Amino acid sequence: MHPFRFAVQQGSARSGEAWATTARRAESIGYDVLVMPDHLGQQLSPFAALAAAAAATTHLRIGAFVFANDYRHPLILARETATLDFLSGGRFEMGLGAGWMTTDYRQLGMTYEPAPRRIDRLEEAIPLIKRLLAGETVTHNGTHYQLDRASTGVPPVQKPRPPLAIGGGGPRMLRLAVREAEIVGLVPGFDAHGRPHFRQATETATAEKVALIREAAGDRFDRLELNLWLGDAALVGSGNSLLGSVAAAARWAPTAVYGSPYVLYGTLASVREKLLRRRDKLGISYYTAPSHAMESMAPLVGALAGK
Repeated sequence: MHPFRFAVQQGSARSGEAWATTARRAESIGYDVLVMPDHLGQQLSPFAALAAAAAATTHLRIGAFVFANDYRHPLILARETATLDFLSGGRFEMGLGAGWMTTDYRQLGMTYEPAPRRIDRLEEAIPLIKRLLAGETVTHNGTHYQLDRASTGVPPVQKPRPPLAIGGGGPRMLRLAVREAEIVGLVPGFDAHGRPHFRQATETATAEKVALIREAAGDRFDRLELNLWLGDAALVGSGNSLLGSVAAAARWAPTAVYGSPYVLYGTLASVREKLLRRRDKLGISYYTAPSHAMESMAPLVGALAGK
């Protein structure tokens, strides 16, 4: 059974100093990881921002939730992330996904292709990125990528490489994560227009996904770390308005908000017990909270992180 870990997802800041202050505050609260989304629009570039967060802290880990494979060539992504791991002293966690936000594809002038094609590219890219991050020199002539004696030029700090997290909602992505990653991220799936499948954001649907992961992993299941991304969270009495938090999570209404594992509301005692029961039943031990819930969740992080 894995100890609890907590990440906070942050994508923007008012200034460089505010960004550094946020990273230091997350570390002081007891969060294990600061992660960033990988989208265009109103967010900082993840590479520079994660490097700055690492420079402002001493033990906080950094990562992306998740880098979108379609936007980045495997060699360039591996080189940038190997540099992050090197500069942070081995505090980087690699998160990868197939890409899903249609507005990113529009801005890039890229076609938002059906999920099977996007996953095909990801499936080919992952082994290449893993080998490159492990310090290998790679030659590859595949369907989507070609490499000729490629390397990052950066020695690996974490051995054999930084841990890999793959987020997925559908069966194929979950099986890919089981096969290739150390961390499996549970998220709702997305339709052909990039909209979340709310019917997948229920406790029952999540249990079914974990059952699929357990079957696919076999003896490896206990070694996998299961992560669950929270769309919203608030603790009663933590200083945040619960009503305000519920209003902010209105998009989760189709799932009957209080029954979805992707939202977390209640007293510290009730939420703590819920997470303990869920870990016992499903093995989920790693939670990613949105930035606006960082302070509200501090008592929970203090109560469960590392336990």
